[in-house]
Amino acid sequence: MVHSPVACVRRAPSLACYWTDGRFVAQNYTTRVSTPAPPLALEILEFCGTWRTYDELFAKFRSFPRAPLKRLIALLVERTLLERGADRQATDARADLIATWDRWMPEAAFFHFATKDQRYGSQQQLDDYLVAKVATHPPPPPTKTYPGMARTSLPPAASLAPLSEVLRQRRTWRRFGSGPLELEQIATLLGLTWGVQTWVKTRAGPCALKTSPSGGARHAIEAYLLARNVKGVARGCYYYDPDAHDLALVKRGLTASRLEKYVARQSCYRDVAAVVVMTAVFARSQWRYGFPRAYRVVLLDAGHLCQTFCLVATALGLAPFCTAALGDSTIERDLGLDGITESVLYACGVGVRPSGVDWAPWPDSPELPPLTPPQHQLRRPNSDQERRRQRRR
Repeated sequence: MVHSPVACVRRAPSLACYWTDGRFVAQNYTTRVSTPAPPLALEILEFCGTWRTYDELFAKFRSFPRAPLKRLIALLVERTLLERGADRQATDARADLIATWDRWMPEAAFFHFATKDQRYGSQQQLDDYLVAKVATHPPPPPTKTYPGMARTSLPPAASLAPLSEVLRQRRTWRRFGSGPLELEQIATLLGLTWGVQTWVKTRAGPCALKTSPSGGARHAIEAYLLARNVKGVARGCYYYDPDAHDLALVKRGLTASRLEKYVARQSCYRDVAAVVVMTAVFARSQWRYGFPRAYRVVLLDAGHLCQTFCLVATALGLAPFCTAALGDSTIERDLGLDGITESVLYACGVGVRPSGVDWAPWPDSPELPPLTPPQHQLRRPNSDQERRRQRRR
């Protein structure tokens, strides 16, 4: 006997199970629907890795009364944990789309889909909530301190070249010269990227203003300088104090092999002059935003800062790079971080440019990839006569 597709069910491909509030739940993170999952529900989900008819389900779980079993299956369908075969073509098409995330599942896919379509209150409601919260739960400090640590004062940040020129010149470098960075250069990089430019008083307390935006002005990102070849700065790991604009020594010494471990054994960066590791103090953003989507904002903040760093380095005539391939736990251990309340997210680095080249994108070759102008440049008038002709049109 051939069963109708209506009588078939299959486990949804995007499920996660976890404990919350003392209950074990299963969630379809692409539909953002979750439900308590008793042991029998998990057994049904496991069995339905492929299309199963109701007869197959009843035969598999024959020791359970049929009526309650049917109700449980119906509930799993209703909560999108099981898919019905009523429209198998559409269901399979959706599964094919979800399959494009296979190599990122479940971690990245769960985070991405489960945090979509966050519901927000009005700005006034949020402001009133934060003002009331300050009285009983003050926000975490907006900057860190390292009392008792040796400190290196930095000179003021320098003024730099016009923005449009810098934007066009920005490139990622993977080969560097052997010369050191000047203290003034590292001071400008740190000060214009992570430094506090001014403080603003709000109803919820003081907020730092920096050159890059930050969700809710929480500025969860911290910067640690890993100095290998900087004049006036001994080799080691330093915390950059964005308010005092100075460096606090966290760990003395930094070998090329240790730095290579920090950047996931990318050997092209082992002899770079300096790397800045960005961490996130999550409590700053968690205090303001009580929903998991805000983790996206923390990641975006790191991206804003990295681009600012690369532009400043370009304006200084240096060779910047950025990387998310990191030995997270090794860095956190050496910096004395717990990896939970403060954790490594991203890194950018800089060295002097190797002599005789305009760009060095490859670690072991002086060759440049072929560069082709975009169409809008090719369409530009190449003479005054052509420009006048286009204006008449």
